[in-house]
Amino acid sequence: MTWTILILLIGIALFLFGGMLLKGDNKKPATGATLSKKLIKLLAIILIAGSVTRLYVPYYLTSVNPAILQEMASKMQEQQQAEKNKAVRAYVRSNSAKMMADAPILGNRDAKKTIFVWTDFSCPYCRRVHGELARVLGERDDVRVVIKNFSIHGALSDGPARAAIAAKMQDADKAAQFVDMMMTRNYYTQEDLKDQSKVAEKIEANIMKMAKEAGLDTEKLKTDMDNEVVSRELANVRELAQRFEINGTPFLVIGEQAFPGAIPYDQIVTALDK
Repeated sequence: MTWTILILLIGIALFLFGGMLLKGDNKKPATGATLSKKLIKLLAIILIAGSVTRLYVPYYLTSVNPAILQEMASKMQEQQQAEKNKAVRAYVRSNSAKMMADAPILGNRDAKKTIFVWTDFSCPYCRRVHGELARVLGERDDVRVVIKNFSIHGALSDGPARAAIAAKMQDADKAAQFVDMMMTRNYYTQEDLKDQSKVAEKIEANIMKMAKEAGLDTEKLKTDMDNEVVSRELANVRELAQRFEINGTPFLVIGEQAFPGAIPYDQIVTALDK
């Protein structure tokens, strides 16, 4: 701001007194002197106009028409989202089979429409979007939801994520039921969190009760949680999160569009039918 005001003052000074910098016969000014004076005037006008513009634009944007900033930000976000969708579209078209190979799948596994969701069992927003997805699956048989377990909350999410993937190794239908249980029920209490050194152990004990209720072999499940298939799927989840610039959960890929956040039922359906 200080430099802009200084340049403005210089421009005004040049406009008013610039001609005095040139010596010569005022009665018969040489052609070169006349041209020089005009150039000084032109330079002064450019400096004044540039400075006034630079001073006025921030005032206009913040005080006169602040809505234009919101519009610019919105347009920029739309452009960024369009670029992200383009990258997602190109990758999903060629790699959807790999993305589904080891992941738990809800709904009709042979459905033509696919929703990939990066989710965390301990995330309240993920639980909310799970309810919206469950509503979609309850009404439609042409949709499948691929669960990409993005374990980002340490012990609160790592065990459930591993267990969900390992469950699919046993039985896809039971794994889907198990996933729904962990998303719709509390699998830890505040009492469980008091001793941080035992949180993972207590959470595993709690989710194993759900696994047994879902009809899974819990001993095999515990062993399979350390299987290379589970590690491979978790690595795939992280790799895709980096590729798609996923910084949190939930994050949905519906068809070939990316949706960060817990989007509602209507938006999910619209994207599916687009």
